[in-house]
Amino acid sequence: MPDTHHDRHQAADGGSRFSGQLRERTAVLRTLDPEEPLDDLEPLRALIGDARVVALGENSHFVEEFGLARERMLRFLVQRCGFTVLAFEFGFSEGFALDAWVQGQGAEEDFARQTAAAVPIGLSGPLHWLRRHNRTATPPVRFAGVDVPAAGGSLLPALAPVAEYLREVDPDGLPLVQDAMKTAERFGAASMALAAPAWSRLGTDEQDALSAALVRLRIRLRAMEPLYVERGGRREYDIALRRAEAACHTDHQFRAMAALYAGGGSPADTSSREVFMADSVRWLLDRAAPGTRVVLPAHNAHIQRTSVSFDGRLTGLPMGLHLSHALGEDYFALGMTSVHGRTAEMHLDENTAFGFRVEDTALGTPEPGSVEAAFEEAGLGAGIGLAGLRDLRGTDGSGGPDRIRMQSGYLHTPVAEAFDGILSVPSSTVVDDLGF
Repeated sequence: MPDTHHDRHQAADGGSRFSGQLRERTAVLRTLDPEEPLDDLEPLRALIGDARVVALGENSHFVEEFGLARERMLRFLVQRCGFTVLAFEFGFSEGFALDAWVQGQGAEEDFARQTAAAVPIGLSGPLHWLRRHNRTATPPVRFAGVDVPAAGGSLLPALAPVAEYLREVDPDGLPLVQDAMKTAERFGAASMALAAPAWSRLGTDEQDALSAALVRLRIRLRAMEPLYVERGGRREYDIALRRAEAACHTDHQFRAMAALYAGGGSPADTSSREVFMADSVRWLLDRAAPGTRVVLPAHNAHIQRTSVSFDGRLTGLPMGLHLSHALGEDYFALGMTSVHGRTAEMHLDENTAFGFRVEDTALGTPEPGSVEAAFEEAGLGAGIGLAGLRDLRGTDGSGGPDRIRMQSGYLHTPVAEAFDGILSVPSSTVVDDLGF
């Protein structure tokens, strides 16, 4: 029989060793308030080095402290480190209107209209600050969406602009996108949680015809590139093609999620959204001015450098894994978590506005083997700790944390491999008014 007492003793020793290393690598921040002076965030500059993309995570959406921390870090990265783009877990296609808004176009109230249909995951504070900042900033900070349209809920935010584009450069190509839009109108919703079940209720022939139309649309755009660029310009062509690609990835995601909800599907089939987000970041970098640096807020499970598995089954290759392979140390993933407090647990519910309901849930005591337990063991659980993890890779990892909070549960992954740094807050709370 295995010596479980020895295993527990070895794990405890490893945990203590890691906690000591964590203590040496953690700066304690003074506050989460974005309005306060930023000097205590200077250790962040040393952690990120020259990284071109800095991802700011959260272990749950709808948590007050993570939103404050990300806005405060955004201000530091813009004002102190010269970052010039905020890229967000928001639709690529829809992001262009918000970019114009943060550059000062339109009225203040236009923000509410442009984001009314979007899941409220923390855009308001950062974007209102950017609009104020850009009144005097040179150069201004841009905004970019990197996600599939409508959080995977609808093809229309991507397809409708492509239809307008084709009216200008290729009216003969319009039927392809119009046919796809007619089908998309029948099941489009505010999020993937609503759209995937609605998509699954279409007939198989309709599902296949939609997929075929989207692939043909994308191939036509590729094949007609020289003519389209001549007629409409390079930038408009690149955006139209990317929108068509967004529609194709979203269509694949409908199939993957419908199969997952039904208890089936291929391992990691839902990664189509993740690779689209990663490619959107690379698309942005490829077209940006030299020296462009990007702040990328998204869920921890999107930004981590390692694969996502549940109960031993591979479920996804995250955006962060793709960016890690593409950018190496030019990509920095900062996970965020909390030691105690409450979190926003999400439960699927087709009778709600976004296909899920949020339950304000108490967090348990940190599990042994978790990064949260390591912060507490290191005597850092009562403060706001900013820890670097990169130089812990390749060491004896027997005691390194193998899990991190995800809502009220845990995602099992080697934390020092998954994230370049961790921000830990002592206690988390669910935002007072979710807005839905």
